[in-house]
Amino acid sequence: MYVAHVEEAAARASTSPSTAGWGPLYSPPVRAKVLLVALAACTLAPDASAFIHVVRPHETLADIAKRMYGDSRREGLIAGANALDVQGGSAIVPGMRLEIPACDFHRAQESETWPELARDFLGDEKRADVLARANEALAWVPPSPGQEIRVPYVLTYIAAEGDTTMQVARKYLGDGNRAWELDAYNGRKDWKLLRGEVVLIPIADLELTEAGKAEARGAEARARSEAGGAAMQQQRKVSAELPGLLGDVRAGRYVDAVARGNRLLGQPDLNRGQLAAVQRALVEAYVALDATGPATAACDEWRKLEPGADLDPNYVSPKIRAVCHPPR
Repeated sequence: MYVAHVEEAAARASTSPSTAGWGPLYSPPVRAKVLLVALAACTLAPDASAFIHVVRPHETLADIAKRMYGDSRREGLIAGANALDVQGGSAIVPGMRLEIPACDFHRAQESETWPELARDFLGDEKRADVLARANEALAWVPPSPGQEIRVPYVLTYIAAEGDTTMQVARKYLGDGNRAWELDAYNGRKDWKLLRGEVVLIPIADLELTEAGKAEARGAEARARSEAGGAAMQQQRKVSAELPGLLGDVRAGRYVDAVARGNRLLGQPDLNRGQLAAVQRALVEAYVALDATGPATAACDEWRKLEPGADLDPNYVSPKIRAVCHPPR
């Protein structure tokens, strides 16, 4: 999947002397500050939102429901969320990945309304009353800025022959009299369901146990780790472009170098070494273009990323030293 020999090529490029005599352009990879900020933001997320549970030996759906919700009767909800109740089957085996239903949360922003939030999270402004009721509010009174809003988990149910919304409400909401809620949510007027018909079931009364919350946090951490593969791909793409950036500088294509360097800085997930390499190349390009201000700014950023960088006058040109050490 990755570009072959990218790291080897980048390593060779990093040890090649530039026209200004910079020396190696790469430092040991360390997470950039922007990634630390993003990670901190993820850490502050609520202990909810649907997550994956890997079935363990001898576990049953009732065991999992008891652990997650404190109520083994919720096993039907887990079965429905994973289509295990189709044609009466609900067997699970060790290693199976099950989605554990849980509510999501949103922090209300200035001027947001329940219809707008219903459109964004439930797909239709007409479901504003469902979202408002889930938060003990009224659909015509906007939420307060900063208010934490519970977003119901929406289960998808495929109707079998002879199903009715009353049966579905009894099975998943615990009360057949709540069929009217399903009819309203799905824009229906008839309680009879046709075979294969899709019914959406909003479920707001999902509370995880402490064990469930702990597993949700662990699943979130695993998901971030899996998502890290995308960051690795992005970093390798940037590594593949760094030799081209250095080539632009060495060939005197300084305008191209500035354009390429700034485009690379706009890419997500660069590691600290890559950020430093781009800033160092930009310093040289800006100096060659007599753009003193941008050169000084680029050097400041580079020095923050590599505090121990050496500006030995035997290897670094006076112009570059001047922008990195402006006269007092």
